[in-house]
Amino acid sequence: MTLLDSAPTTRPVLPPLRIGRHEVSTPVVLAPMAGITNPGFRRLCREQGAGFYVCEMITSRGLVEKNPLTFRMIAFDPDEQPRSMQLYGVDPAAMGRAVAMIREQDLADHIDMNFGCPVPKVTRRGGGAALPFKRRLFERLVRAAVDNAGDLPVTVKMRIGIDDEHETFLEAGRIAVDSGVAAVALHARTAAQRYSGQADWTAIARLRDHLPSSIPVLGNGDIFSAADALRMVRETACDGVVVGRGCLGRPWLFGDLEAAFAGRPLPTPPNLGQVAATLRRHAVLLCEHMGDHKGIRDVRKHIAWYLKGFAVGGDLRRALGMVESIDQLDELLAQLDLDQEFPADAEGPRGRQGSPGKVVLPEHWLEDADDPSVPFGAELDHSGG
Repeated sequence: MTLLDSAPTTRPVLPPLRIGRHEVSTPVVLAPMAGITNPGFRRLCREQGAGFYVCEMITSRGLVEKNPLTFRMIAFDPDEQPRSMQLYGVDPAAMGRAVAMIREQDLADHIDMNFGCPVPKVTRRGGGAALPFKRRLFERLVRAAVDNAGDLPVTVKMRIGIDDEHETFLEAGRIAVDSGVAAVALHARTAAQRYSGQADWTAIARLRDHLPSSIPVLGNGDIFSAADALRMVRETACDGVVVGRGCLGRPWLFGDLEAAFAGRPLPTPPNLGQVAATLRRHAVLLCEHMGDHKGIRDVRKHIAWYLKGFAVGGDLRRALGMVESIDQLDELLAQLDLDQEFPADAEGPRGRQGSPGKVVLPEHWLEDADDPSVPFGAELDHSGG
């Protein structure tokens, strides 16, 4: 990273991000992540800076059938505005009913449609990143959402395509815009890449050139610092960025992004004492949302991300990874060298990476891109990815 990459500008880098009737001063979106972007984590992130903070994925079928787990996941803080919900579906009829329910019951202020998930249990049903290949079905789904949304803005998040031989993002972006979406986000990987390798930001630039300038194009993939976000904007001319894995164990990244996009110097990185305080608050928020038992167990997966790069002994790390209560968490955090400065080793990729692989698809999926039919058994009946 050069000095130019991180140097503050004297004016805002981008204007506020407007999606439909909602505008935020910082052009940043928190990507929905299963088991991560619950109300507690979203609150930590929102307190750092403005943006769209999207909840975990909700399935259209789970919503229409009033699945109790689905409705427990539709949780927003009273002051959370706008309330952004990601919706997954494969059946246009179910999608239309779900969006109508969201509008009629005032469940959210913004709907983001999931066409980017690469996991096999989703793609084998024709959903997520597999679906835009079926361009007529994709169009039916997006139109069903837009037609039932009223004044709620609908956006789509997608990938480059299924694999290098089946790129869909340019055509899907155009179909989505023609169907009335308010913005398009592109994770610049194929489904076959999953989260491995390097995101191809040139695809974001191509999509920006391909779509009308009035429709925001948001870039996603490999943003692990404010410098990464500024470089993505500079290289692609995108209208904002979507941040996923880069904020795991690092909710203050959104404060860095707010400063960077406003042209201000970045805040001083937190020392280990400040990181530990944030980790503890995260645990408390999870306990308030889930209950003490589930909340403290849920925070365990975040601990390694918070402590990445810091000098913490193996025994203490293991004990933190099995913490059973807030009191025990306090005792263990007190054993840390809390004066440690934020280490260079904490920068860079975090979260799942894995390796590329063949995308699992429904039988005969690639034979006819114009087939508008819904695959048998396509709808997921549970939410959260």
